[in-house]
Amino acid sequence: MSQDARTVTVKLLDKEYTISCPDGAEAELLASADYLDAKMREIKTSGKIVGLERIAVMAALNMSHELIKNREQNRQSVEMQLRRLGHKIDQSLERLEQPENPPENLS
Repeated sequence: MSQDARTVTVKLLDKEYTISCPDGAEAELLASADYLDAKMREIKTSGKIVGLERIAVMAALNMSHELIKNREQNRQSVEMQLRRLGHKIDQSLERLEQPENPPENLS
């Protein structure tokens, strides 16, 4: 373990694990462990899956699915915002290309 790493103890389904993490990342690790523990408890409470390893794998799969789904939603949101901005830019350019006051015929 390097000097800029720390060990943190986390609890998952009442079992303690000692994890090494970079110095300063302890809060993030603990938050991640809390989230994982909550997901594992949901699965355990459902009673459909038995065994710590199976519960952990199912929680990991569920969390991976959430992550992929959120990434896709974020990608779609960014694309929509870019389309809106492109449309606004096009409108602004059209306004700039149009003469403000067309010259009057003074004949």
